[in-house]
Formats: sequence, structure tokens, C-alpha cells
Amino acid sequence: MTTHLTEDNKLKKLIIVGDRVLVKPAKSNERTESGLYLPPGVQEKEKIQQGYVIKTGPGYAIPVPADEDDAWKPQEEKINYIPLQAKEGDLAIFLVNGSTEILYRGEKYFIVPQGAILMLEREEEL
Repeated sequence: MTTHLTEDNKLKKLIIVGDRVLVKPAKSNERTESGLYLPPGVQEKEKIQQGYVIKTGPGYAIPVPADEDDAWKPQEEKINYIPLQAKEGDLAIFLVNGSTEILYRGEKYFIVPQGAILMLEREEEL
């Protein structure tokens, strides 16, 4: 059975681990506020970038306390997670130095740990 890669399912096979977030960089302005045109590499060298959260990891893993009474029973591995603040669709402003740039299927993404995200903008109805 072969599956065909489409725009809808190309990222479904990716699993983001731990406290990391997959971010697609937002299109940057080619002009400054004063009207100067910037060459392509200038915006990429900024210390702070912004982009949209595509996928998130499960969060911070926390250990499950062992029951003292049942030490002789085999333990099932249950992992609990503290969820991340970032959600799919959020606009994230993050530190580039704390992130890893990857190229996947011809597109540029950043894998950003939760600690490198400075601010999130979420479109929620109040």
C-alpha cells in the first residue's frame, strides 16, 4: 500500500517529541519602516523570529509515583505530561539561537523548545 504525499497529510507522519514545537516561519517584510528594501539574508540573521505553530510535542514528562504497597507487581509504563502553552495555529515569537532550523520536503521549519518561545499570539474569541 502506497500513500501519496499531499499538502494535507505531508506533516502527519512527523512526531514532535518532548517540549518542542514545530514552527513555520512567517513571511518577512522586504522593506523597513523607513522604506528601505532589505536583501534576502538580512531578516534571517535576526535574533528573534516569528512563525506559526504547526505541531507541538506532548509536553514535559513527569514521573509517575510508584506505589509502595505494590512493589512486587510489574509496573506498566505510564508517562504523564505537563502540556505546553503553545497550540497549533498560534503565532510564536522565539529566539533563533535556541531553535534548530530544518528543511523538510523542500520547506523551511524551526524546531523550537518551549523555553525559547518568548510570546504567543492566539486568535480566540473572547
